[in-house]
Amino acid sequence: MKKILLDMTLDELKAYLMGLGQPAFRAKQVFSWLHKGASYDEMRNLPAALREKLAEECYDQPSQIHDVFPSQKDDTVKFLYALHDGNIVEGVLMHYHYGYSLCISTQVGCKMGCAFCASTLNGCVRSLSAGEMLSEVLLANRYLGEKGKVGHIVLMGSGEPLDNYDNVVRFLRLVNDPDGLNISLRNISLSTCGLVPRIEKLKEEKLPVTLSISLHAPNDTIRKQIMPVANTWPINELMQAVRSYVADTGRRVVFEYALIDKLNSTPEHARELSKLIRGLQCHVNLIPLNYVEESPLIPASPKTVQTFLATLEAEHISATVRREMGSDIGGACGQLRRRHLEGKA
Repeated sequence: MKKILLDMTLDELKAYLMGLGQPAFRAKQVFSWLHKGASYDEMRNLPAALREKLAEECYDQPSQIHDVFPSQKDDTVKFLYALHDGNIVEGVLMHYHYGYSLCISTQVGCKMGCAFCASTLNGCVRSLSAGEMLSEVLLANRYLGEKGKVGHIVLMGSGEPLDNYDNVVRFLRLVNDPDGLNISLRNISLSTCGLVPRIEKLKEEKLPVTLSISLHAPNDTIRKQIMPVANTWPINELMQAVRSYVADTGRRVVFEYALIDKLNSTPEHARELSKLIRGLQCHVNLIPLNYVEESPLIPASPKTVQTFLATLEAEHISATVRREMGSDIGGACGQLRRRHLEGKA
């Protein structure tokens, strides 16, 4: 099986190339080319024999853009990435006033079973390697060309990042490498449905990413109806881990809250949520629920969303409603891949 060179740190790449009889300085050349998204043919300062050897043993890019879906409503672009083994994952490129942000996938599918998410409907096929995640960013940069580069990353596509812990942490270190893309970790958000032991472990990594918690309910009774993870780690354990994370890292945490009609979206729910998170350095990101055909859940009305927001603000909770982007291209994670698998994309 071919190696994925993008999985390697500079030191690992140096050891690999020296094993091929190459001088140590070649590692930085190859590392730099790889992190520009270059193919072996473009690595013109490498000997032809080395390029041929690398092409024989290793992937330059472990994935390619399979299809592109630009929104007709805004600057959002949805990618279907084809991995080297034929699996498909999604990415969403979004244009904000501060530049380009890319939402990437960390797994092919997801095993968490959240009722509102299309990513989990077919389960989890496998986890992505660090290099495969990095390739999502590099391919988006190649797509952008002279328009710009990805400066912000959201690990909020298909998959549960903390269920792919080691590869995700390796990805974070690689994408932050000064000899590579050098993207600030403060510009990266990592979303989790609440794997408590992994949150505690991530705290010890001392990586200044923004932790986003997919909360979606103010209590266990509601949360267990839509998020199976709540059966293992109830809200009190999750909040204890989050408070410890904030205290140790000094980083503000973001709570993701999808508003579902008649389930979690009344003013009483907003006040209960306020009580749950009061005193925390945090922000609440209210999400108008994306409709998923296979789900019985109904999005809350725009009026209900605004009332919920106003209730939080009256309780002095920092909150905003997420701007809807790419709704005409299946912008929510998992929707487009599912349509592709069904032959409808």
